Amino acid sequence: MAQRTFATSISWVVLLGAGLLMASVLVLLAAALESRLGIAPLRFGLLALMAWGALAIGAAILSLIGLVITLTRPKERRRGLLLAAASLVITVGLIAVPARPLTGTPAPPIHDITTDTQDPPEFAAVLPLRADAPNTTEYGGEPVAAQQRDAYPDLQPAILNRPPHRAFDLALAAAHEMGWDLVAADATAGRIEATDTTFWFGFKDDVVIRVRPAHGGSRVDVRSLSRVGVGDVGTNAKRIRAYLDVLTDESRTAQ
Repeated sequence: MAQRTFATSISWVVLLGAGLLMASVLVLLAAALESRLGIAPLRFGLLALMAWGALAIGAAILSLIGLVITLTRPKERRRGLLLAAASLVITVGLIAVPARPLTGTPAPPIHDITTDTQDPPEFAAVLPLRADAPNTTEYGGEPVAAQQRDAYPDLQPAILNRPPHRAFDLALAAAHEMGWDLVAADATAGRIEATDTTFWFGFKDDVVIRVRPAHGGSRVDVRSLSRVGVGDVGTNAKRIRAYLDVLTDESRTAQ
């Protein structure tokens, strides 16, 4: 009886908000788990993410309303105040993490980024691994290149004052340092291929690195391509920047 009286003394809006929060957490964990383990089709994971987003937004709205309702009550009847506040803070935090890449300048709806849009490095060894991937390795041409130039004008090839064989060794070492799964390293062709797996959902993006002689040294081009998704919210560009930073680090190139 006491438990019933306590529950009914809390605004039903607060309880519903907390319930939606728990449901959203369970859906998010389920989506991440099935994606990591590959136990369901990709579309199921994407639908689960959409459901999670709807639940999380609903939880945030109801928790805010419940908090306002509770604060308007007399002090002796403000049961559920802590629950409403905690639900709101946790929900906003859950939404803020995946929404962070969406802040700032919007990323173009492309998923294939390269430092050479005129002659993109080509994939070879990873092709069998992408057999079931919705996105092909065929470059989208000038429409994609134009969007990349507008959004990421800083992405340029790395010019190393090293002969190609030495530049290849540096490029390969940098790829290892990035923690990618190496697929192939062909020194003769000057091509390195690897796969990077995202942390939460285990989405796989492929990277190809090309080393060519240029300007008395070597030119290193990088291409990063998502296997799924229309846009990448800037992930591939960020990956290329991080790699080039590692590759051109003075302590490395001075060796």
